[in-house]
Amino acid sequence: MKKLLFLLFLPSFLLAQKKALVGGTLINGYGNEPIPNSVIIIENETIIKVGTVESVPIPEEAEIISAEGMSILPGLWDMHVHLMITGHADYTYWDKTYLPLFEKVIMPASAHQLLLAGVTSARDLGGPLQASIRTKEAINAGKIPGPNLYVSGPFLQKKPYPGTEAFRWGVDGEKDARLKVKKLAQAGVDCIKLIDQDQMSKEEIRAIVEEAHSNDLKVVAHSHRPEEIRLGLEAGVDNFEHTGLSSAPAYPKDILESITERTAQMNLGPLYWTPTIEVLYNHDYVIKNPENLDNESWHLGLPDSIVNDIKNSIRKPGELPYFQLTSIRKPTLKTKFDQLKKTGVVMLIGTDSGVPMKFHSQSTWNELDIWVRELGVPPLEAIKSATYWPAKFMGVEDKVGTISVGKQADIIGVKGDVLRYISLLQNIDLVIKKGKIYKNEFK
Repeated sequence: MKKLLFLLFLPSFLLAQKKALVGGTLINGYGNEPIPNSVIIIENETIIKVGTVESVPIPEEAEIISAEGMSILPGLWDMHVHLMITGHADYTYWDKTYLPLFEKVIMPASAHQLLLAGVTSARDLGGPLQASIRTKEAINAGKIPGPNLYVSGPFLQKKPYPGTEAFRWGVDGEKDARLKVKKLAQAGVDCIKLIDQDQMSKEEIRAIVEEAHSNDLKVVAHSHRPEEIRLGLEAGVDNFEHTGLSSAPAYPKDILESITERTAQMNLGPLYWTPTIEVLYNHDYVIKNPENLDNESWHLGLPDSIVNDIKNSIRKPGELPYFQLTSIRKPTLKTKFDQLKKTGVVMLIGTDSGVPMKFHSQSTWNELDIWVRELGVPPLEAIKSATYWPAKFMGVEDKVGTISVGKQADIIGVKGDVLRYISLLQNIDLVIKKGKIYKNEFK
């Protein structure tokens, strides 16, 4: 009785320090078999106990969250997002018109949409340096909602495309390459984004990779053309993006041999690849079913004027120049995906979210769905590529990426069996990040 009275008169903020997720089927992110009737105890931001209803007592003071009938899994990662864009079809117009709004409006809206879609960690690959760092800092400080954000800042390339100098930095020689990487490192970026490296000298590419590694930063590079891959592998790039090679049916033999040779070098750690499949694979479907574009989830945080501007830019989805080769590329995607898997690379879930007709509230679950439903990836493996492996790549696997004792409480839940129906992830019911509930459809 005394204990009950003590609990009744405790301040509410103390009573809410512990939470208990009870009864769900736990998918912990390691690729292990799921645990039915699970219990997860959270104290403040941290997971302090994981088990089952039979093995883990529930603290009397804990806030109980019923997870009965739910799949519970680590918050998802999206390893290739672009917060500064959000589905508009005309990049040149968008950059010219909305650059002043990236930091205060566009990027915060994109971040919030990702979080409510169950993405509790994301890697933003390409944006103005100040806006990228400040958005990350605002999220970390709790000023705006969003995923744990890891940013590259501006792309590094030989010569920026006209009008993109705010978020694309040119490289002129080995010395300049090192200076650019140092500037990014000192500003607080989390990785280096390298593109069009086949237009650089080998000395410039090597300088970028060496300087990045000396600053404990990994290098992420495009793989659109064969020579980009060859030069990237030679220089020691850590993670390649996209399947690339336009409509070519498969990767050349020498590239596959070079990738396999690299993955055999265990002392270097895994070679990572983010294929960003769904943006191409689902294009024809979106053209035939444009009602998907009317989902209002991507409006969140955006003024009506910007929403209407985006709508107008995609009102003829089958006529967008950005996607004219896509129908020819689609048949090549599974072949290239399977080739990459056979080389031993570690695949990461990433989407290119923000490109035309691809919205931050929808892209990540679509990528997982295509991997499982069309490419034959086992659901547990696909989820691991969206939880454990991204955290491992970013060097934060001791903090996030799995539901484990001592880790940050980044947890999502969805009603039903997500291992049988991966598309259930399009309707996330529960989102917890750092122990704070951002979404709970059953409360």
